Amino acid sequence: MIRVPSQWLAIALLSVSAVGASAQSSAPAADPPSRSFEIADVHVAPHVLRPFMDGPNLIGDRYTIHQASMLDLIGAAYNLDAGNVQGGPSWLDWDRYEIVAKAPATTSKADLRLMLQALLKERFNLVAHNGSAPMPAYVLKAQAGKVKLKESAEAGEPVCEPQMSPDQGQGAIRQIIVACHHESMEKFAEDIHDMAGGYLTKPVVDATDLKGTYDFTLTWTPRGLLEAAGAQGISVFDAVEKQLGLKLALETAPRMVLIVDSVNDSPTANLPDVAGKLPPLPPAQFEVATIRPSKPDVQPMGRINNGVVDVHGLTVKQIIAFAWDLNDFDPEEFVNAPKWLSEDKFDIVAKISTEETGDAAPKAPQFDNFQLQQMLRALIEDRFKMKDHWENRGVSAYTMKAISPKLIKADPSSRTHCDEGPGPNGKDLRLGNPMINRLVFCQNVTLEQLGILLPNLAFGYIYYPVADGTGLKGSYDVTLAFSSVDRTLAPPPPTSNTQQNSNALAADPSGAVSLFDAFKNELGLKLEKEKRSMPVFVIDHIEEQPTAN
Repeated sequence: MIRVPSQWLAIALLSVSAVGASAQSSAPAADPPSRSFEIADVHVAPHVLRPFMDGPNLIGDRYTIHQASMLDLIGAAYNLDAGNVQGGPSWLDWDRYEIVAKAPATTSKADLRLMLQALLKERFNLVAHNGSAPMPAYVLKAQAGKVKLKESAEAGEPVCEPQMSPDQGQGAIRQIIVACHHESMEKFAEDIHDMAGGYLTKPVVDATDLKGTYDFTLTWTPRGLLEAAGAQGISVFDAVEKQLGLKLALETAPRMVLIVDSVNDSPTANLPDVAGKLPPLPPAQFEVATIRPSKPDVQPMGRINNGVVDVHGLTVKQIIAFAWDLNDFDPEEFVNAPKWLSEDKFDIVAKISTEETGDAAPKAPQFDNFQLQQMLRALIEDRFKMKDHWENRGVSAYTMKAISPKLIKADPSSRTHCDEGPGPNGKDLRLGNPMINRLVFCQNVTLEQLGILLPNLAFGYIYYPVADGTGLKGSYDVTLAFSSVDRTLAPPPPTSNTQQNSNALAADPSGAVSLFDAFKNELGLKLEKEKRSMPVFVIDHIEEQPTAN
């Protein structure tokens, strides 16, 4: 499922949750698993704004996976990229689940995968077999005589970490800078796929034949900013070639896949005593944290290294949005928010407690994204003395209405999902109009499902799920090409006029195409604004200055 983070915190900090779930090169396990979790709580995941799998993580004896589709779970269990999982029902990449289980703290990753395989077979009745299929992938190759990699001088854990961009003055295009240490090419193939998702929409396969580990830095321009950067921009493909002496090219070749024969969408019931055997863990907290005003014009960034959360140039509103799963663009979701909340920027450096292992060197603390959110919530409420609650209020939302529908019926057996980029026909509607920088293809979705996805697909346009008022049944393949909201005219203030023509972001003279124009022109639908009761985040009290460090 596509995700479009709203700010740097979501991009940089959410990487903490990418633990072993994106491996791409291993073949499926042919033998049945031989181990099982001691006990497991399996249930449907609650709805969140930006759904994506967090985990698998083993923290102490607690194994957790949050917001995982069945496709994610199968990929994690068999150490496969999602593209190497074939077949199965259409909902495989739609329904999402939570798993909390108990396993010995010393369990290896290989054994944890076997235990997850056993859980999927027992609780979801998963039946699958090995096979092969021609699969597109970006192949990473070494260019003879041109490799510019420096071998690591000593052993160490492989890591690629985002770096703060140097201050290039107002109006400069942001670059992505990543420093990698002790990185094998097999690991780099996984990491670059995760870090450069705007470019690399298919898995990356290592074919360099380079067996060492290397230290290097890679700098490229984000896909959405490449055009604006002009001659100063560099794509990830050019960066890999010019800075590393490697080559990334899209190819098609037979690859080992796991073919899903059948799987249930509802897990079997948990054991009656699961709550007693898996009690909630104590709330995670930072050991110590410093909060200081940011320097003027500091570039927003965030990273996590050895248990230290390092954030620069973010507003308290952005941090609250991440911690409470809110949309910081939405003026109505934050009630009683003072003006400074979205203006004053802060730097936060927070240390997470290390584990006492008895070894000479302390063990780096382990935590998942859910715990990180809990720690940030506690920090903001403590240091800014924030009091808050949730309540339902009328907000500006949208309903889909049919004008002259021109929807393409979907193959009901195809997998329900959305991707950024062209559909199967390869037609890129962004070409020919440089102001169109968003291209979304959704396969086999109902209009109700499309409405649920829109707050994630169209940040800045849509803040709440869009209701389906078209009366159209069935599933469709949907392509939407539009301009990001920053390229269009600003929307008008919220209104309660339910009959207002919501083509409010008219096409800009520059050639920008709003989401509303795209719905009308490409789908024959319109989005009408209305008032609807939705949960909002109410700030009862917050101090402008944090308590002293």
